[in-house]
Formats: sequence, structure tokens, C-alpha cells
Amino acid sequence: NLSMQYGYFDDQNREYVITNPATPASWTNYLGDTKYGAIITNNAGGYSFYQSAAQGRFMRFRPNAIPMDQPGRYIYVRDMESKDYWSASWQPVGKDLSVYKSECRHGTAYTSITSEYSGIKTETLFFVPLGKDYECWKVKVTNTENKKRKLRFFTYVEYVGNWMMLDDFFNLQYSQYIIKMDFKDGIIDHGTNVFMPPMPEKFEEKDQGRHTFLGVAGAKVTAYDTDRQKFIGLYRSYNNPAVVEKGECTGSLATADNGCGTVQVDVELNPGESKEFAYVMGIGRAEVEGKKAVSSLDSSEKVNREFEQVRTYWHSKLGSMSVKTPDPEFNSMMNVWNPYNSLITFAWSRAASLVYSGARDGLGYRDTAQDFLGVIHNIPEMVKERMELLITGQVSNGGAMPVVKPYAHTPGKEKAPAEDKYRSDDCLWLFNCIPAFVKETGDIDFYNKVLPYADQGEDTVLGHLKKAIQFNMERRGAHGLPCGLAADWNDCLQLGYKGESVFVAFQLRYAFATYIDICELLGNKKEKEWAEKQLKEYDKVLDEQTWDGDWYIRAYRHDGLKFGSKESMEGQVFLNAQTWAVFSGHARGEKAKKAMKTVEERLASKYGLALNDTPFEKMDFSVVKATLYNKGMKENAGIFCHTQGWAVIAETLLGNGEQAYRYYRAFMPAAYNTIAEVREIEPYVYCQSTHSPSSPRFGASRLPWLSGAAAWAYYSTASYIMGIRPEYNGLTIDPCIPSDWKEFSVYRKFRGKDFNITVENPRGVQKGVSKIVLNGEEIKNNLIPAGMMKDSNKVTVVMG
Repeated sequence: NLSMQYGYFDDQNREYVITNPATPASWTNYLGDTKYGAIITNNAGGYSFYQSAAQGRFMRFRPNAIPMDQPGRYIYVRDMESKDYWSASWQPVGKDLSVYKSECRHGTAYTSITSEYSGIKTETLFFVPLGKDYECWKVKVTNTENKKRKLRFFTYVEYVGNWMMLDDFFNLQYSQYIIKMDFKDGIIDHGTNVFMPPMPEKFEEKDQGRHTFLGVAGAKVTAYDTDRQKFIGLYRSYNNPAVVEKGECTGSLATADNGCGTVQVDVELNPGESKEFAYVMGIGRAEVEGKKAVSSLDSSEKVNREFEQVRTYWHSKLGSMSVKTPDPEFNSMMNVWNPYNSLITFAWSRAASLVYSGARDGLGYRDTAQDFLGVIHNIPEMVKERMELLITGQVSNGGAMPVVKPYAHTPGKEKAPAEDKYRSDDCLWLFNCIPAFVKETGDIDFYNKVLPYADQGEDTVLGHLKKAIQFNMERRGAHGLPCGLAADWNDCLQLGYKGESVFVAFQLRYAFATYIDICELLGNKKEKEWAEKQLKEYDKVLDEQTWDGDWYIRAYRHDGLKFGSKESMEGQVFLNAQTWAVFSGHARGEKAKKAMKTVEERLASKYGLALNDTPFEKMDFSVVKATLYNKGMKENAGIFCHTQGWAVIAETLLGNGEQAYRYYRAFMPAAYNTIAEVREIEPYVYCQSTHSPSSPRFGASRLPWLSGAAAWAYYSTASYIMGIRPEYNGLTIDPCIPSDWKEFSVYRKFRGKDFNITVENPRGVQKGVSKIVLNGEEIKNNLIPAGMMKDSNKVTVVMG
């Protein structure tokens, strides 16, 4: 039965609405920004953290636990007369869904959960006020019956012993002796190492005095508990805590062991009456920051004002582009969820989700450089700041540090990685993101900006780019191709340090072509000639060493063994070598067609393109680590969603709008909304990987939210399917679409100007613009020159 649906897209409110809380996996959202962050599920599970999910986690969360996504930020409701109790989110009490109604609305950095049970309706809105180090859970409770009701509310938050996640989980002989709970001025104080000084300037010092608070605004706290064992009781769980069952807090103050945050609030409601109050939780001491935060939200007006600011802020961040096409699911993704997903991925890289729950930290170099592509048009200033941070994570030999930590990075003083720790692809992603930023903003002088290297010395941005090319040119193997070093993009290929990566070889080819473009723009004749000469020789090497007859090979091991060749016993065809051969501009004509035909024949399925075919089963682990995984999963011939956008781009470059769109829809989250039990995870955000046909779980997807898939999905659809591509000197419009799209329209903000673009396709072609009319005047080709742009522009594009 392929018709399971748990919710729908509410495009007008920019929300995804979950109508059945028993989703196949926890469907999550994010609150806050890059300083105070939080993850919340459709059943109020999840955790909050400060600056880092690994080193700033103050709420305990157990990933992959049973029941799933517990604990979280819970609110229990108890009827003082009937003694019945439930939770304001379906879980953790988990009342029977035939009598308990729940609706969750995930919005842009806020989530609201509504429950109806036993004549009581609760509406809880979770958000982090802009720029604040605390979160708010606004509660509105309504008595829908015609008799008076006496209710008692209890919160539950489980606190860590140490903000360092690994210490809290494993180093119990330490972390269970340092927690000290207190209750001051009606506010809970959660302290760790309280006799040590706070050291805010040394964030990575885990053993310092730290505090968080939990209070209530707009209602009186009548009692509290801060000891987990006292609240839950022995041999019980979150679904039946002793205190809630008994109906009264004990006033426990935990010193050592496990702390919790429980405040008790009493509410009496006449028939039809509603009351509102707000829980406030955040960073700092109860009597200082806590008191201030609670008073800042002590009226509904103040709370609503803060919430509206959050909503307005995030909606403005999505406002640079919107589309109206014949495909409503595509519209939902493009107008809200893909840009929002990209903004969250930009914020947290791969460091904070239900899966990435603290082992990774900081900004992975290759990930972050690619994440920019999904957000440049929405937040150019923030991108510029972080791009500069990343450029200063490049070492003076041209390679890059694998990870840059925003809260602990000192350019010019960092230790360069050991030679065997460099990844070959890291520094080459700068050729994708830096030009994209300059084209979007028109800030051509950025190429001349001088920035330090991580270890020593400094250079212009152009100089940094040249060093990245030289780094890979200097590290080439027996066939004249760049070495894979510690890893290329696929961490499972064991090439050996001197083994050669054809994927990186095409990245390097793309880098040369891009560098030539930049030098021409800057009028730097000498550098342009150097790069053109190098590229000419290098293209010959690519021709001789990378083509296998019907497709491009993937790599050479240090001893000459081929990956991704007809000769290979397993893993004969790899996706990335084909798509990047086309994307880099190397593969043209018949070779390009043949390579992409192979992709269709060997790798395509209804749920996406497999990373390779055939899967690895017998290959020695020392040759390819993909055998770590079951067949059809992740790097072992799974559908790696990150790579799908490259196939979309390659097909549009060949003019195949139908195929490009088919490939896109195969991994588009919204396409699964009515078959949610197949994909299982959220139908509104991208994920890292999907099980391919060689897995028994074909179609099931994993690792939602934080993935390179989000940026590349957006970049490939906006720039190549819609065909709206910023250039140094203007805006190109060159759509590549399904032939049955007879018309679509796009709003695009570009360099502070508005563009209302209508594309007409009367002949039903897939690619090819016959004319463009800008503000009533026909222009010569499909580039709108910057000089002709007005503040507001009406553009009509006719295809065919």
C-alpha cells in the first residue's frame, strides 16, 4: 500500500504540517542561529546547545534510543480531579491516537505543536528570540468543555553533567560528580563545575564553571524538582514519571548524579477560557541572565513581538528567489524548504542533528565550501565573512585544513596538517564557491583582497586560488593525474597517497577553466596565458588516461589498479567521473553523450542515481573500504544524494531537460510526501543517502538536513533547470526544462534589483531561448547586461 501520508505543505505560511504524529522516523526542525542552536522533533524530542553540539551541549539526548527521539523539552499536563495525565506533544506519554489529536507545524526556525485531549487544547510554540541565548516555549491552554478544570503543568528537561558530550556520555566517574542544581527567584539553575571560574573566552576548556536556567514568564511556579531520579522514580520512564503520576513536585535539589528541569505551574480554567504563559530556558545564571530573560517575555505581547521578529527575519532570508511552475511539489521545495534547508546546513555544517549528534565539530572544509552555493543569493554578507574564514584555513602550500573551527581559529598561527593528512579535493571547492559569490554580488575586487594563510604568509584571493591549483599539480601520480592523497571526495576509495583520482582530475580541469575566466576578467594576461598553456597540456593527459571506451574511469590505485573500469571486477562504473567530465567542460560531443548514457543504463533508478555499479562484495578491504557497508548503502553503490545535483547539471549542459528533471525528482524530498513510509525521513528536506536497488530497503533514506545535497539541489535547479545564472557582467537566462512545461515564472533579486521573469515555451522544447524582452526592449542574446538593469525589471523569455 503505497499511499501513506503524514502531513502536507502549507506554502502560504511556509510551514510543513504533520497531522499524524506517529511518523516513520522523527521529523525534525531547527531553532536558533549559529550561537544558540536547538533541534526539535515533531514530538518535542531533541536537544539544545551553545555554539557547538559537541562542546556546548547542555541538554541530554540519546541518539538512536528506544523509544525514539527521547528525551526532549517536555510539558506534562495533569487533571487534578480525574488524576489523568498526558503530554502537550503526543510523546512521551503517548496516549491512544483515537482519543488524542496532535498537529505539528514546522516553520522557519520555529515549531508549534497543538494537542487536544480530554476537553483541553494546548498550543505550544517553540522558538529562539533573535540574537538571544535562550529559547521560549509559549503555551496557550484552552478549556473546550462546559465545566471548570483544574490543571497542573510540569516541564521536563534532562541536563548534562558536562557540556562536553563525550564526557557526559562516557566519563561518568567525573561528569556525575560536578552537577549542582539550585532554585533561585523562582528559576531553576543548572550548574556544572560551579566552584571553577567561568572562562567564556576559552570555549574549548570543558572544565569551567557554567550555568543554564529554566523559568516561567506569565505564571507562578508553585513547586519544582531538579533531581532526575526523584522526578521519574525508580524503574519508570518518561511516559510515566512518578511526580506527574502522584501530582506534586518534591522540591529536590540534585547535587551530583543526574539533574533535570521541572517547574510546576497550576492553571484553573472556566468553560471556554484560555490562558497563556511561557517557559524560558537558556544560558547563564538563574538570578542574573535567567531573571532578565523571564522579565523580557513576561507578557503575551512581548512573546508575540519576539516571535514575529523571528518569522520576519527568516522569511526575508528566503525572499531572494521564488518560482511558480506546473509542479506544485517543486514549488514547495524551491520557495521554502530547499533554501531553508541550505541556510540550516550553512549554519551547522555536519555538526548538529539527530544523527550528527556531537562526534563531528567545527566546519568541514569541503562541506562548507559547497554549502555556500545554496545560500549566496540569500545571505551574501554572512557568506563573505565565512568564506574569508575558510580561505584563511588554506595552508601556504595550497592545501587546506580538513576542519576550521570558527570559535578557535587563528590564521597565520595554525599548524599545517601533516603531508599525509591532506585531502585532494578540499581546496578545489574554492573554485565553485568564490566565483559564485563574486558573480552574485558583483564584488570583483574580492579577487584582489589580501588574506592570510592558515600557517604563514598571505596572498590575494586570486593568489590563494592559484596555490590550490599548484597544490594538486605538484602532487600527481604515474599517469599525470592528481593524487588522491588521504582521500578524495569518496573517503572509501583506498587509492594510497600516490594513487590518482579522476574525479579530482576533473575538479582540477574545472579549476583551470575558472581561473582563466577570472584572469580574463581582471585583465591579467600573464596569469591567463600560464593557465591556458597548462590546461592545453593537461587536457591531453585527461584524454589519454581517463576514458575507458564507454565511460570515464574513477581512479588509479598507487600500483596501477583501475577503479571504475570495464576491467574492474566490482565497481565498474562511478557516477562522479561521468558528471564531472561534463561539468568541467572536458567531455564534449559523443564522449559526453556516451558517458551520461552509461549513467542512465547502469546507475539510474526511480529513487535516484547510485554512486557506482556493481556493488562491492569480494574486493579486499585494503583496496576499497566500501565493503564496510552492506550492498546498496552509502559508498557501497548507495544513492548518495550529494551527487545527484551534478547529474542534473550535466544533463542540462547536454540540453536534456526531461532527463535532468527526472533525475531531480527522483531525489526531491517532496516527491515522497504521499509515500512517506518508503523514504521514512522528512519529506521536506534533503538527506545524505538513500538505499539503492541492490539494498533490500530500496528507497529508504537516512541522515536528513545536514548534507551537501541541499546546496547542490538548489544550485542545480536554480542555475541550470530554471537557468538563471549570475555572471560577472549580468544575468544569464538559459532554462533547460521538461517539454510539457509550457510556462513558468520566477522572481529573482539580483544585486539589489528586482526581476520578474516569465518563461514561455509554446513549442514545448527542452532548451534554447529564441528571444528575451527586458522592460519592453528585445536584447541580443540570453545575457541581461548589468548596464541595462533597472531597479525593477520585467523580463519575458521565449523558448523554441
